[in-house]
Amino acid sequence: MAQHIDIAVNLLSSRLIADIDNIVTQAAQHHVSPLIVIGSDITESSDSASLCAKYPQQLYSTAGVHPHHASSWNAASADEIKTLAALKPVVAIGECGLDYNRDFSPRDAQRHAFHAQLELAVALQMPVLMHCRDAHEDFIAIVSQYRHKLPAALLHCFTGTKDELLACLELDLHIGITGWVCDERRGAELASIVPLIPNNRLMVETDSPYLLPRSMRPKPKSSKNLPQYLPDIVEYMANLRQQPYEELAAHCYTNSQRFFNLGQD
Repeated sequence: MAQHIDIAVNLLSSRLIADIDNIVTQAAQHHVSPLIVIGSDITESSDSASLCAKYPQQLYSTAGVHPHHASSWNAASADEIKTLAALKPVVAIGECGLDYNRDFSPRDAQRHAFHAQLELAVALQMPVLMHCRDAHEDFIAIVSQYRHKLPAALLHCFTGTKDELLACLELDLHIGITGWVCDERRGAELASIVPLIPNNRLMVETDSPYLLPRSMRPKPKSSKNLPQYLPDIVEYMANLRQQPYEELAAHCYTNSQRFFNLGQD
């Protein structure tokens, strides 16, 4: 049976937090384990690390400040993330990056916080989990300054164009694909370019509780996406790539394990 790692779960979301134990258990029963819990600001990053300590080897986390929260970045932020990064469950810096779609934080603040977190990832020699939405040019320009000094870098929840994908691959980024690819309306372009991602650069994620795969049959009664649905995304991508399911699952699992340095204990 194929094994899976869900590289992006918003487990402290208000839609999931009351049912964490069941979510982790159900995911494992569907061979999805471990889960990477995303930190979107300092407080959530700290809470995520604390949660992971209760589920050793089932949950790991990231520590960072999402572009939506970039306005909260201050002189103490880097040291706070550095402290969290030293904790055993924390396996990457992030989620950090740029989001010009919603602009919840001013763009100059987003760029400042992104630079600072990439510098921190370089200093700590940790992988970085990144976000980019409607900000491709600035994103590539900033990442280009640090990529050669980073051990590994992942653009999670990729939903861009062919040219954007090729630019990311040129920088040797890992690419995270969500259930967006299963959406015959919004995900058609992504579905057409998923076959272009090399086997050794591809990862899969739910970004739970968001982006429930529209292709699921029977369709879940709730619109809440869960880590246990990850195999459906892998199966959909395997069909797109004309690749055996077990083979694709093995590549994604190995890539994720290596990227986050899991199973090294």
